[in-house]
Amino acid sequence: MLNSIRLSAPLAILAAIPAAAVTQAQEPFSLEQVLSAPFPSGLVPAPRADAVAWVQNDRGRRNIWIARAPAYEGRQITVYDADDGQEISNLQLTPDTRSVVYVRGGAPNRQGEIPNPESDAQAVERAIWVAPVTGGEPRRLAEGSAPLISRDGEHVAFLRRGQVWSVAIESDSIGAVPLFQVRGSAGSLRWSPDGRRLAFVSSRSDHSFVGVFDVDTEEITYLDPSVDRDGNPVWSPDGAFIAYIRIPRESGVLPFMARRQGEPWSIRVFDVATGVGRTIWTADRGPGSVFRGVVARNQLVWAAGDRIVFPWEKDGWTHLYAVDARGGRATLLTPGAFEVEDVALAPEGDRIVYSSNQDDIDRRHLWSVSATGGPPERLTAGVGNEWSPTPIGNGAIAHFGSGARQPAHAVIRVSRTESRSLAGSSMPAMFPIDHLVSPEPVIFSAADGVPIHGQLFLPPAMRRGERYPAVLFFHGGSRRQMLLGWHYRGYYHNSYALNQYLASRGYIVLSVNYRSGIGYGMEFREALNYGARGASEFNDVLGGGLYLRSRPDVDPSRIGLWGGSYGGYLTALGLSRASDLFAAGVDVHGVHDWNVVIRNFRPGYDPGARAQVARLAFESSPMASIDTWRSPVLLIHGDDDRNVPFSETVDLVEALRKQGVEFEQLVFPDEVHGFLLHRNWLAAYRATADFFDRKLKQPPNERVSGSEQ
Repeated sequence: MLNSIRLSAPLAILAAIPAAAVTQAQEPFSLEQVLSAPFPSGLVPAPRADAVAWVQNDRGRRNIWIARAPAYEGRQITVYDADDGQEISNLQLTPDTRSVVYVRGGAPNRQGEIPNPESDAQAVERAIWVAPVTGGEPRRLAEGSAPLISRDGEHVAFLRRGQVWSVAIESDSIGAVPLFQVRGSAGSLRWSPDGRRLAFVSSRSDHSFVGVFDVDTEEITYLDPSVDRDGNPVWSPDGAFIAYIRIPRESGVLPFMARRQGEPWSIRVFDVATGVGRTIWTADRGPGSVFRGVVARNQLVWAAGDRIVFPWEKDGWTHLYAVDARGGRATLLTPGAFEVEDVALAPEGDRIVYSSNQDDIDRRHLWSVSATGGPPERLTAGVGNEWSPTPIGNGAIAHFGSGARQPAHAVIRVSRTESRSLAGSSMPAMFPIDHLVSPEPVIFSAADGVPIHGQLFLPPAMRRGERYPAVLFFHGGSRRQMLLGWHYRGYYHNSYALNQYLASRGYIVLSVNYRSGIGYGMEFREALNYGARGASEFNDVLGGGLYLRSRPDVDPSRIGLWGGSYGGYLTALGLSRASDLFAAGVDVHGVHDWNVVIRNFRPGYDPGARAQVARLAFESSPMASIDTWRSPVLLIHGDDDRNVPFSETVDLVEALRKQGVEFEQLVFPDEVHGFLLHRNWLAAYRATADFFDRKLKQPPNERVSGSEQ
């Protein structure tokens, strides 16, 4: 009953629309078709074989795939056949490559509730499972998360409610048992090369320690404990040392505010035999003094020759550096005006494979560099995107890739000249690859003159002299960057699909990479007065709207905007501050009062104790300019959102009602921030396209209202 109520919400909106009120464009493809491609994630290599495994989300049906040398023909090894919202993550192949261990179920919220978007009356859980790679029924090992297979492949260390447990992979009569107990919350488990010790991080509110548990003696040693935050432990290849990062504690630092410098972070190395640790490298003051990580299993890589590779923003760009484990000056490995993102160590231990936007600022390609330095080697190029590099031996590299029209898919690069799809058969025949457009790169000026990158989607078969409705799109994050092609994150893979769909229906769509996003350097990301310190990104919203209005193919009276999360914030900001420019908007779980959202990320934040900060944060919020909001809006939100509290939409609706502003709403009970159910993505996007059709495709005096106002 609950499910039928939720799924009928978009129908309630549509039912109130007179059939003749909306002129339906002849669409070359449907939302179901453009959202039909499976999305791959979680690519991992086998420890001792040329094989990789990954997860494919096929319209909400999440399953594990594997591909092995020499054929590398991907095949599905689990059979979950329902759009049930249960995530699969933390894949690991056993050393003998006979089984895969994984987690099924999402993380709990602060109340300890596991995501249950189907409103299932039966209990849902987050548990560790094992499945044979040859196929067969998966077997539940234990409730928990973050599994780490032992070196001998016989046991799994894992986390349960902040403590470390162990369970045998093969069935036994004991079941899961506590491995050790610590104060605080444990994480970042790392087995030593000999498998006799387990490094971990113990987080304790305002500080954290790196600890080592000795399996034989059952003793715990903390490595040079301090008042700071220690983390990211990595063992030396011989197990004699542990390197880790130390970040000085700085009270009063709040999210969604520019931070270009702070107390410098450092790298320390601990000698396991002597129990002595020391700092081998410290960041300079100024740019790069605040730690910024890359996408990797660990932020430190202990490479061959005792070279420790790490990310640093010394020159204002996120690059890789290397330092001798004994200390010394750091060597820049990836020079240039670009950003490194994914990082992996080659099996031989001497080279780093990474993704970046070098020489192609709005795409991602793969590169390789020696840990000792030297010119980086380009591995991929062209008009596509490549990410998640996963070296698997014999020079082969698995990765994910996409294009402007080709969605994300798993790829194996077996040589410098040969690459092929790992799961080509999984692409549905209904996917409309031949009807998609290639977005064009554009750079326009924000209202304050800052150059802003974007991707422009033009309707196919545009007619000369005709003016079209137009829509601005804003990504979330804000630490994100939209690309000239299908995105490497599932959330924005879906956003790209909707932008393609809108273009197919006759909209000109401009996807905006606004300031405070990634890809363009530290100063752009840590933009002055952004977010809760002044909303300087509103200049980019205005600039995008004015750019569209200046185009001869855009009807200036029919410009809308949409986005989710931080993009919902900018949508609401545009509507509340510039309703004369923007005729309508779709705000998906957007931020409306920074003081509420800051507290969600920093529970100790007290606006009453920081009056000036709180006042500016509110003034930077859409709620502060509600009295000038006139344009209609569609609000979409799941009420188990752990990123942006559902109360943000509740409070906005109350304010809009008082102002007499037209709004419509689509609420998903028990759904989280990044919708877990494929059918909810479809419902949200159908409602979005329908809303824009009614608000932007009709002359102002003929526009149709929905049922919720």
